[in-house]
Amino acid sequence: MTLTEIKQHLVNAETIAFKLPDGNLVPSHFHVTEVGRVTKDFIDCGGKRRQEEVANFQLWEENDYDHRLHPEKLVNIIELSQKTLEMGDLPIEVEYQGATIGKYGLDHDGENFLLTTKQTACLAKEECGVPVKKEMVDISNMAASNSCTPGGGCC
Repeated sequence: MTLTEIKQHLVNAETIAFKLPDGNLVPSHFHVTEVGRVTKDFIDCGGKRRQEEVANFQLWEENDYDHRLHPEKLVNIIELSQKTLEMGDLPIEVEYQGATIGKYGLDHDGENFLLTTKQTACLAKEECGVPVKKEMVDISNMAASNSCTPGGGCC
């Protein structure tokens, strides 16, 4: 989810709720303690330089049970962050502390914002010998669509 997408969801929302991957909700008295731009500049295992940039939201909760972040307030925080930090329409990463600090992607199910699990991956499989999975192709469909004909150069 990008900053533009979250603002679109918040415009129509009466409340904000974040659901963890295990189905539990982040307590409703959470705070968004940070909205920032995080740039990761790195070299992958194949030696290629890469850069990733995300808008980072940090969710935090404390014993402030009377606190509720309203959708319009979060829109204002996002817009101020975009202006002050000169952020474009970046993808969002969410930090939330359970047993340890977790980093999550963000999605929406029509009612709640969903904290989605993130996975690591090798970005240079061809360089470090990891076999690349080949896409399965149904060749019977190719013949039916005449995309592979004798002399067509596809074989």
